[in-house]
Amino acid sequence: MVNYLVKIIHLKKFFCLILLTTAFIIGKAQPLYKEVAQINDSVDYYLEIAIFNKEDKKSYNKAIIYTEKAIDYAKNEKLEHKLGDCYLVLGRIYYDLNKLDDAIENFIRSINIYTKKEANYNLAFAYYNLGKCYLESNKIELSEIYFKKATNIYEKLNLKDAIQLINLQKGIIQKNKKQYEAASKLFQNVIDNIETEALLDVEVEAFLLLGEIETEKGNPYKAIEFLESALKLNASGNNNTNLQQRILKDLMQAYKNIDQFSKSQFYAEKYIQISDSIGNFFNTSLYENAYDKIQFDKQLQTIQQLDEEKKSQQKTLRFSKLISILSIALISILSLLSLSLFKNNKIRINTNKLLKEKNKELIKEKEKAELASKTRSEFLATVSHELRTPLNAINGITYLLLQENPKESQMNYLKSLEFSGNYLLNFINDILEINRLESDKVQIEKISFNINELVENLSTSFNEFTNENNVTFHVSIDKSIKNLIVGDITKLSQVLINLINNAIKFSKNGDVWLNIKNTHQTENQITLFFEVKDNGIGIPFEKQESIFESFSQGSVEINRTYGGTGLGLSIVKKLIELLDSTIKLQSEPNKGTAFTFEITFDKGNSLENTSSEEVTTRVDGKTFKNKNVLLVEDNKINQMITCKMLERKAINCTIIDNGEEAIEHLKTNTYDLVLMDVHLPGINGTEATAIIRTFDTKTPIIALTAISLNENREMLLSYGMNEVITKPFVPEDFYTVLASYLTKTEE
Repeated sequence: MVNYLVKIIHLKKFFCLILLTTAFIIGKAQPLYKEVAQINDSVDYYLEIAIFNKEDKKSYNKAIIYTEKAIDYAKNEKLEHKLGDCYLVLGRIYYDLNKLDDAIENFIRSINIYTKKEANYNLAFAYYNLGKCYLESNKIELSEIYFKKATNIYEKLNLKDAIQLINLQKGIIQKNKKQYEAASKLFQNVIDNIETEALLDVEVEAFLLLGEIETEKGNPYKAIEFLESALKLNASGNNNTNLQQRILKDLMQAYKNIDQFSKSQFYAEKYIQISDSIGNFFNTSLYENAYDKIQFDKQLQTIQQLDEEKKSQQKTLRFSKLISILSIALISILSLLSLSLFKNNKIRINTNKLLKEKNKELIKEKEKAELASKTRSEFLATVSHELRTPLNAINGITYLLLQENPKESQMNYLKSLEFSGNYLLNFINDILEINRLESDKVQIEKISFNINELVENLSTSFNEFTNENNVTFHVSIDKSIKNLIVGDITKLSQVLINLINNAIKFSKNGDVWLNIKNTHQTENQITLFFEVKDNGIGIPFEKQESIFESFSQGSVEINRTYGGTGLGLSIVKKLIELLDSTIKLQSEPNKGTAFTFEITFDKGNSLENTSSEEVTTRVDGKTFKNKNVLLVEDNKINQMITCKMLERKAINCTIIDNGEEAIEHLKTNTYDLVLMDVHLPGINGTEATAIIRTFDTKTPIIALTAISLNENREMLLSYGMNEVITKPFVPEDFYTVLASYLTKTEE
């Protein structure tokens, strides 16, 4: 229906164009084509329209389209010197829209073109804008590099006022670094040396920034003096509303700091007034957007039509009579068509309005869903990192204690701690994988394990919890299970731990049973029946259908009494489904609950032929002896653990706790390998690695990170890192990775 309307509108437009064409051919066609030739085929013409839409009408969509038309024209006509101007304008548009990545890309393109010729004002301006983008991206070192390049060109061109633009940005950098004295000198220099009214906004901003510095230094009266000067100077010029808004906000706070509440209230009202006016401006712009779009499309159509008319001028003149006849025929046809479709058009217009409204609603819902998905992903990434970091300390210290020949009485505790730490790490990883089920499938592991040892470890880990709740834990394992079984021990452990944990929690002073039976077996497979049963409070009948939903615990009272997140059974259900099974529930209030499920496993070796001793692969100690490793890590506990693990292998370890010092240290010192933490204060590990690779491309750099390796490995390697180790790490795997790179350095 909408396509049909569009066809009608296009026919009407074509009809109008034919009328215009006929009039031009009959009368004034030749003068019009000459005029078009003067105004249309020009890069400067498109750029002028683009700048007008950007600066005066704040219509950035139009500005982008006209700039891209200028780029296309310059490419078609091979006007490379004009392409630089086009990319510079496009970069400024994206900068105003706060699309810094797009702005940086276009400024770099313009610089690549400008540098092919002698340095000029446009090249300096491109460097200046690129520096501002990096400054707003908090990449201070890069911003300082490009501001310096811009300054050198301005000095050669003797553009003193332009240099003050750079000084203002340098002052902002110093202010952000809390170097107030240096920043104040730069801002005062800007004020003293600006000689043209064209840079009045720069002078106003300098006064404003001086006021902010004095506020941060605790000098409210001096701050007010600078801010009042900024407000007065801004009013004498074009009254920049953005600067005025910032000044009023700072004055409001400054007077509040010295308890002059009447003046603070006065500036607060001014601030609210100008904020409302800015809001009304943008609301009006949005309201008029649809109309502007129609007018804009008409302008583009007109320009394109005039282009075609110019190219076919001679042909049009030759066939003017024929076109006139065709025009009359088309007028007649369109008139009849318009009359016959008049009533239908009204219906279609109303339908089109409804479709647009529904489309807007769908877009809003889509944006909400995308925002919710993004928020969940960010939350999971944060939780993952915050849990992995302390887990690294737990697992690392446990490993070191186990290596120091503990007493036999301590060994059971350390083994239980090691088991619990490893379980918790795997549990966190699986939680993240479960939340990605719709996009990434969780891998099912095939590991040979002893079901008796698994249950014994689980039972030991619950000793303290059962004692706290005065619960007797009963275990029954079918004696007909004669083989190791092959399956995903981690996910099975997660299921049993969640179910047993719930059973103990809700059965104080009672009993909990774990029963495992052999229900069926063949030569290669065995099916085991699992039952976790208790005689606790039970689950109400009306809640049993929803108990496997996330955050469901039966009732608010249960949540308040027993605590917990209500995620345990939801996770259990998803894991059971991953293991190709179904969980069943039987429960009566005040009598107890039983969860049952069956899983089919492959058979492993016979239990009689299986040794209980663990075999650990060891790396040759000669590989590590007297090697020098630099550890860049800010966490003191992680420093201690990692350094101890290195020293156990006779590796010399040097510790630095930030990226800046690591860069300077590596300029004058040589190491066999660098261990680089990703999250560092100041310059993070990735940026530090990128800078190190500018002067050292040989030393292996291995990233230590607590973020998800599946999502970030390629990103980390792109900065110049050789390998990535995820914290907390398995010591044997850690040593294996180190050995592989230390062996390469020997070669």
